[in-house]
Amino acid sequence: MAPRLKVFVTSDGFTDYVVAVSSRAKALAAWGAHQDLFASGGAYETDDPGLVEAALGAPGEVLRRPRQIRPVKAPEKTSAKAPRRPRGPTPDQVEAVKALEAELTAQAAAFDAALAALEKERQALEARRRDLETRYAEERARLREALRRARSHLR
Repeated sequence: MAPRLKVFVTSDGFTDYVVAVSSRAKALAAWGAHQDLFASGGAYETDDPGLVEAALGAPGEVLRRPRQIRPVKAPEKTSAKAPRRPRGPTPDQVEAVKALEAELTAQAAAFDAALAALEKERQALEARRRDLETRYAEERARLREALRRARSHLR
């Protein structure tokens, strides 16, 4: 007894792919799908008489047909008036922009001044460090010399 054939359909959005086979697994194999299109809703079994007749005429073979798309009507225009052109900025808006630009410039100047002050502090700290290192090296040399003389008297 020949297996009962079912007709399955999947689509890529523009074309329907129709096949008549005995199981979903065989339909997926015929389409070359690597995932279960039925689980994701991308494929389904159909009973459309036109598709069933065409697919049963060539069982196991994938048939292609253009997807039926209904054109969407453009919305009707409600008025014949042209849209209003936007006006330019108001004097208040221009003044607000100028005030914000001035504030931004002032903030940048304050930031630069703070950076300059920090740089001056860094240079002063580096000078203090160099002075401290010099005094440390001199004191250490003096103490080492004194230690060397003291040890030489022990012998």
